[in-house]
Amino acid sequence: MDKINWKQKLTSRKFWAAVVTFVSTILVAFGVPDMTVEQVTAVITAGASMIAYIIGEGLVDAARIK
Repeated sequence: MDKINWKQKLTSRKFWAAVVTFVSTILVAFGVPDMTVEQVTAVITAGASMIAYIIGEGLVDAARIK
């Protein structure tokens, strides 16, 4: 089995959309209030944006050094 490229995964919008969808669906299935589901979704989306930005900038900086 090939090694997982975590940099590529963590900067993928599709990956984060899948994470948000999965978590939201689980919360709804367990009867969590709508407002809480929205807040959790917002936190995951904000965190994903930060992670993607940090990794993306790191890759750009590394390319400049080379």
